[in-house]
Amino acid sequence: MTQLKPLINSNDHLFGNPAASLELVEYGDYECPHCRRAYPIVKAIKEILGPELKFVFRNFPLSNIHPHAFMAAVATEAAGLQGRFWEMHDIVFENQKNLEVDNLLLLASNIGLDIDRFESDLRSKALHEKVEKDFESGMRSGVNGTPTFFINGRKFEGDWSRGALLEELRAVLA
Repeated sequence: MTQLKPLINSNDHLFGNPAASLELVEYGDYECPHCRRAYPIVKAIKEILGPELKFVFRNFPLSNIHPHAFMAAVATEAAGLQGRFWEMHDIVFENQKNLEVDNLLLLASNIGLDIDRFESDLRSKALHEKVEKDFESGMRSGVNGTPTFFINGRKFEGDWSRGALLEELRAVLA
């Protein structure tokens, strides 16, 4: 069984109940069509499980096949510096077909970010390194495609697209 390395920590963006015993981590790529299909499934799971779940998204941009994925990941991290990671995460997935930098700036503006700060943060070496560290942690954790999910630190090997992810999460809760 493949283990998550590192476990959820203070470098992660956490959605949900920090005290929840049920943890779901997704390694994803903002330009990946499979991740786009997983996005509403994960959103529904977060709603269904509510306070019983903590969710983390880690960047795993497959830059060789998705040329805008890395910068989209940096953009979500830049939004995170203004406390808006999850809003940017959502709006990027909802506008996946147009992830050029000009459109990322428009999306940032649409969620009310300080655009001058956002533009500056897009060039931040620290944010580029954060995305690279997420990717490296995915490699150490056995991620070889997106999306890849971990439940309480263990890699989920089932078919996330057909309800198996929610079933597995409920089984872990039970």
